[in-house]
Amino acid sequence: MNAADAIDLAHETVVVALKLGGPVMLLALVVGLAVSFLQALTQIQEMTLTFVPKMVVILLAVLALLPFMMTTLTTFTHSLVDRIISG
Repeated sequence: MNAADAIDLAHETVVVALKLGGPVMLLALVVGLAVSFLQALTQIQEMTLTFVPKMVVILLAVLALLPFMMTTLTTFTHSLVDRIISG
């Protein structure tokens, strides 16, 4: 493995990590902003009000996106194993 292969592998790894974590983190960000806006409007400063909705949305997003995540990770793993086998 030369430097170009290592850089290409690192690039693919970062792209896969962003594909797997990006949508869930983006949804958590949107929910966090919405809850913060609601708290600012109502002057309710309850910690569980920010924590529980984010956890529920993250759980639902992971469940909904699980097939996509598994396909992406399986494809990446197969390409990684193929690189290892080809030497």
